Amino acid sequence: MLTSIIGFLSGILGGMGVGGGMLLIPAATMFLNLSQHKAQSLNLFCFIPSAICAVFVHIKNKNILFKTALPIIITGVPFALLGAYISTNLSSRFMGRLFGIFILIFGIKEIYVGFKGNNQP
Repeated sequence: MLTSIIGFLSGILGGMGVGGGMLLIPAATMFLNLSQHKAQSLNLFCFIPSAICAVFVHIKNKNILFKTALPIIITGVPFALLGAYISTNLSSRFMGRLFGIFILIFGIKEIYVGFKGNNQP
């Protein structure tokens, strides 16, 4: 039951573009006792079908700027492969700390933008 609730909430967040991994990865490590590597792998595996569904909806609503997306995709894919290779050589503890720092920085940025009253990054 808990895994279904985690999947439901992370799917909703992922479909909204917020990033379901922000919920899925900490929940998987805390409540499902997965290692950081397994939690991040689970997130990526679950992300694929969610992302495909979200992409179709956003294409239909004309929300994607293809001229902007293409260079990001072209450079992002090789660096994603590099990041995956590097992460396999890091300990789960270190990966967890890096992810925690990332979430903290992202949260501080969002709070700053919220107080500034500007919804644009």
